[in-house]
Amino acid sequence: MRALLAVLAPLSLLLSGAIFGFFYAWVCSTMWGLDQLPPETAVAAMQAMNASVRNAVFAPAFFGTPFVLLLTGFVAWRIGAARAGAAFGIGGVIYLVGGMILTVSVNVPMNEALALVDPNVAEAGEIWRAYSERWQVWNIARTVVSGVTLLFVGAGIWGLARASRVVG
Repeated sequence: MRALLAVLAPLSLLLSGAIFGFFYAWVCSTMWGLDQLPPETAVAAMQAMNASVRNAVFAPAFFGTPFVLLLTGFVAWRIGAARAGAAFGIGGVIYLVGGMILTVSVNVPMNEALALVDPNVAEAGEIWRAYSERWQVWNIARTVVSGVTLLFVGAGIWGLARASRVVG
């Protein structure tokens, strides 16, 4: 079990850091950059990015993070590191609800609706502004949630180190 935990804890850190960084990049550069473009270009660019993000590089961080964290929490709990296990588990639940479920229930439907828009319509400016403002609010929410998840993973790793000094 300890050998499994030696793999799962760093994997938890890697996945939660990757998804936090992904959402954070959208907050501090991508959307601001798109907002500076002509609306028809912003719509077309966002359509292309939304289509391209469904890939094997993105999937493990987006879909795997909560389940790896929950498994890490369970394994930590089983070896007697209950506080560390709780931190990983709480991080997993937080990301599952505020990252993955939020994305699937809010951002993805918005992206699917935008995919149906002809970027060259006269209303492209209105469509883009409405989309971008709402999408960014929810992206900030999932960025904060992912950051909190990353903090819980850090607390879990710290707890593992502390528990190993007490037990070891």
